[in-house]
Order: sequence, then C-alpha cells, then structure tokens
Amino acid sequence: MGCIAKVDELECAGHGDCALVAPGVFEVDDVARVVGDAPREVLIEAAEACPAGAITVLDAETGEQVYP
Repeated sequence: MGCIAKVDELECAGHGDCALVAPGVFEVDDVARVVGDAPREVLIEAAEACPAGAITVLDAETGEQVYP
C-alpha cells in the first residue's frame, strides 16, 4: 500500500527532524515541505519524529489517514 505525507504548514515549526529521518522526502526552510516519496514505515517514522505533530500520512489510493 503506497502512502503520501502531508505537512500542515500552520503547525510546522521548521525543526527539521522529518528531514533528518527522511532526507529525500522532506526539505525544511521556514517550514517543511514534501519533495519525495518513501515507504510507509519511513513516512510514519518521520511523522513520529515531528515535535509539532505537523505531518499526516495518508493512503495514496483512498486518501484515508494512516498516521496519526
């Protein structure tokens, strides 16, 4: 099952923890933005690393939220 990550720009504080976990998926300036893709486990790990809780992981086919 493919997944995608979404960043809530209003919640993101630009800590950069997501980019440390998944550097090919996230880039951080003032806020994080999604620039790539990764397996579901990596996306969830990056979302869990976000101290602001600004990352949501969605099922790519259904749009159903799989994390948090």
